[in-house]
Amino acid sequence: MGPLAGIKVIEMAGLAPGPFCAMMLADMGAEVLRIDRPAASDTRPGPKTSLLDRNRRALAIDVKSSEGLATLRRLISSADALIEGYRPGVMERMQLGPDDCLAANPKLVYGRVTGWGQDGPLAHAAGHDLNYIALTGALHCIGTKDEIAIPLNLLGDFAGGGLYLAFGIVCALLEAKKSGKGQVVDAAMVDGAASLMTYIHAFRADGQWSDTRGEHVLDGGAPFYAVYNTSDGRQVSVASAEPKFYAELLRLTGLDKDKDLPSRQDKSNWPVLRARFAAVFGSKTRDEWCALMEGSDVCFAPVLTIQEAIDHPHNRIRKTFIEVDGVVQPAPAPRFSRSIPQPPQAPQGSGVDLEGTLGHWGFCPGEIAALRSSCAVE
Repeated sequence: MGPLAGIKVIEMAGLAPGPFCAMMLADMGAEVLRIDRPAASDTRPGPKTSLLDRNRRALAIDVKSSEGLATLRRLISSADALIEGYRPGVMERMQLGPDDCLAANPKLVYGRVTGWGQDGPLAHAAGHDLNYIALTGALHCIGTKDEIAIPLNLLGDFAGGGLYLAFGIVCALLEAKKSGKGQVVDAAMVDGAASLMTYIHAFRADGQWSDTRGEHVLDGGAPFYAVYNTSDGRQVSVASAEPKFYAELLRLTGLDKDKDLPSRQDKSNWPVLRARFAAVFGSKTRDEWCALMEGSDVCFAPVLTIQEAIDHPHNRIRKTFIEVDGVVQPAPAPRFSRSIPQPPQAPQGSGVDLEGTLGHWGFCPGEIAALRSSCAVE
């Protein structure tokens, strides 16, 4: 059983950060029930490949009907936590806001994830991951001197949003065990992305970080913390930041024998060093460099495609990727030595085993039959 076994969570269906948070909790053993809108148009993949929806059941509930609203309120009243990712005020207009839900269930942890937060001048504005990380300064720091790189939607939606919401919910659940009281968790992607930048703010406070992109160690400015093309058109990464790792990089590239190699301590030498490293790495294939450097103290790794990452021996041995119902996907993380979660189950569509799902949440057969006939729950 996973470490969150026994925790019951209601998830209001959404996109990206909310489902990711729900997946994280469900992967760790929580019982999560997703609430879909009936016959809603859905831009997500189909059930089998909707990987963020794994490990949980789902119901479609018409909250505009009195029967549907009462059903959802009853489900929430017996839950430990709730996840919602709508714009501020949407849940309140459905009569499912924190005041309504906490009045019926004082121990409820009410988790809310938005881009801009529950308040502030932008709270009600539309936005996406890219906008949220742009406002925090994170996006400005990523890329080359001449061009910003878009880091997928990892920083805002998933790291700054879903993970921070999951962390906040677990923190509030632990606190509720002591206080007996629930509370609202306001997880804003701008707050989470800003928090992820704390390490960079430390460099800035120490005078080691400027607003000019591409001139620092961690933003690709340093030739010893960079990606290089190989002779077969692939890439390798080196991150030889510390002196001992840099010495190993020089040894294995043969550049330790170059008496004219300038010091890396002087940033004005970085363009010359980058050109030398580029020439060396361009002289061999990626696999040849892997044979020479992988597993060494250079701090080296090949730049892999997703399929190559799935097939890599290290990931295979650790079972970093697993197959569920024929679909390869990342395994749950992190791992535990004792409270080991069950293997993930494939995503389910709404209403699969309606009787079993509602029965498990305390509804009797007669109540379930009445809800089915009224079409309030599907």
